[in-house]
Amino acid sequence: MVMKKAVVLLSGGLDSATVLAIARERGFACHALSMDYGQRHLVELNAARRVADALGVIAHQIMPLALDSFGGSALTDSEIEIPEQESEGIPVTYVPARNTVFLSLALGWAEVLGARDIFIGVNAVDYSGYPDCRPEFLSAFENLAKLATKAGVEGQVFQIHAPLIQLTKAEIIRKGVSLGVDYGLTISCYQADEQGQACGVCDSCRLRARGFEEAGVEDPTRYRQA
Repeated sequence: MVMKKAVVLLSGGLDSATVLAIARERGFACHALSMDYGQRHLVELNAARRVADALGVIAHQIMPLALDSFGGSALTDSEIEIPEQESEGIPVTYVPARNTVFLSLALGWAEVLGARDIFIGVNAVDYSGYPDCRPEFLSAFENLAKLATKAGVEGQVFQIHAPLIQLTKAEIIRKGVSLGVDYGLTISCYQADEQGQACGVCDSCRLRARGFEEAGVEDPTRYRQA
């Protein structure tokens, strides 16, 4: 039996590692796509390599993409500080159009591969208020794929899978554990150091730590000593 191909966006974080495991569980031959987009550190790309190796992808592409040329986000502009307190509205860690760009590149690779399924680890429950993590955004992108690709014009349908979209962080962790994900390989911190140690205070670290606590799972994250 020939396995269906899928492109899985893999950041090296907890969510994307879980999504990769879910795609494998569903029987897809997974092609992982990571982005070197000018983020503050490359630790997450090293984590993506570890996760891809551990979960046995068919191929793993790391694509250079200089979103830091635009700036506009605390993740791509070192002059904008990473917040350590929750704030109202869309936070400064939002990277303008990031998921739109990432999905567009995943769509291009999927069309070349003959894949019609793309997996992304966005979440609309325990998330930071990013507009490109909402179900309506994913639905709109599926409609775009119908119009913007040769395959779509010829009647083929691309599906954007977001299996974590309505799960809490604790539910995501329990699902990953059930699938054998080693979360010690992942990093979620916005400002991890070169040794891969997390700060423990940024929004992403707080969400991750609370998720492990609520899931009743030991947190394998390596934190910097205060």
